[in-house]
Amino acid sequence: MKSIQTLLWICIIHAALSLLNVVLFQRAKADTWRGRIPKLLIDLARLFLVLLGTAIVLATVWNADLAGLVTALGVSSIVIGLALQDTLGSVMSGIALLFEQPFTVGDWLQMGDVVGQVIDINWRAVRLQTLEQQMVVIPHKLISSEIIRNFSRPLRLHAERIQIGFSYNDPPNLAKQVLKSTALETQGILREPEPLVLTLGYGDSSINYEVKFFIADYHEIEEIRDRFITRVWYAAQRNNLNIPFPIRTVYHFHGPTSKAEGTSKKFVEGLRSIPAFIPLEKSDFSGTVHTHHLSADVNLQHFGAGEKVIHQGLPSNSLYIVIAGEAMITLRDDLGREHEVLPLRAGEFFGVMTLFSGEPSTTSVTAVADLEVMVLSALVVNQMIDRQPSFSREISQVLELRRRVVQEVQATLGTEIRSESTPAENRLNRNSRHSQSL
Repeated sequence: MKSIQTLLWICIIHAALSLLNVVLFQRAKADTWRGRIPKLLIDLARLFLVLLGTAIVLATVWNADLAGLVTALGVSSIVIGLALQDTLGSVMSGIALLFEQPFTVGDWLQMGDVVGQVIDINWRAVRLQTLEQQMVVIPHKLISSEIIRNFSRPLRLHAERIQIGFSYNDPPNLAKQVLKSTALETQGILREPEPLVLTLGYGDSSINYEVKFFIADYHEIEEIRDRFITRVWYAAQRNNLNIPFPIRTVYHFHGPTSKAEGTSKKFVEGLRSIPAFIPLEKSDFSGTVHTHHLSADVNLQHFGAGEKVIHQGLPSNSLYIVIAGEAMITLRDDLGREHEVLPLRAGEFFGVMTLFSGEPSTTSVTAVADLEVMVLSALVVNQMIDRQPSFSREISQVLELRRRVVQEVQATLGTEIRSESTPAENRLNRNSRHSQSL
């Protein structure tokens, strides 16, 4: 009969605790006080109630002497406490962390040299999942004596700092402007708070700068850092910024510099892919290097995958000829989404629509892969049109085909279609009629 009564009490206690847990905690909403109670505290309360129920069963059913039992448990608890002092120390530290709550499940923490996301908080330890997808178990006792850095509180914003050095010949203001614009155009870097570029000091071989930018979630830090550092190289090449090596360099000037010779060689190789109707004088690049001509009116620029060469809504004052790589003409709708219009490959050109009119571009041009383009100023294009009027007719034909494609995409998206003629095309059409009359 006592065994049956004990079994009945066990069932009653288990049913009562389970019902209490379901009603109070499992169905609680996350923004209520019941939803914010840590699991460790619930387990401790459950253990206390189980011990209380056990004492009641022993006293009422088995008529046990609780005073003697408590004395026996007191002596044995001393022995158990000495044997499990490390484990009990972790439990007590966990209880202290439980009431303080410096972090919760889902937060990104740095404890010593370990950086990871909290995936579980139990009686003895905290489990972190690192960026390498490894699980690290850190006991509460160690956490209580460690400095904890929480990347998710009080805000989920994280500030990342990256140091980059440029040559002493590069103006600091230009270098800081390039770094800031590159950070603003990198996907994942927030515009608010705005990125900050600081000049740290003068190193042995470079002026050192620090870029401080903010990201929304720490788990994307590796991809965003890689994306930003990769784009810095392309931006430095386009703006003639030099990232120096920590070596001693001795310069000897005998005629054209090696950089000019290398640029001239790239121009000669790139001319092979340019269509025949573009009237560039190959003799300007095959023989003597005209460094002033190359730097002022014609130059090579590099763009990384994902970078925009021409921005929709902004004017462009140059003609771009694709030397290597691939680009894509895109159109942004009213909701800010980008739609692909037409691919551009080696030998094709773009940028003429706004070259002479000064009007904002109706489309964007984005590098699909690493892109190398030859940039011709408006002066050079004017000289080519005057020297070979048929060049304007060829450009008009290409622009008319692209205009039709853009209009089809605009009609599909329900956007406003531009007027039939622009000042740039009027000039090209006049030259085309002039060449036909000749």
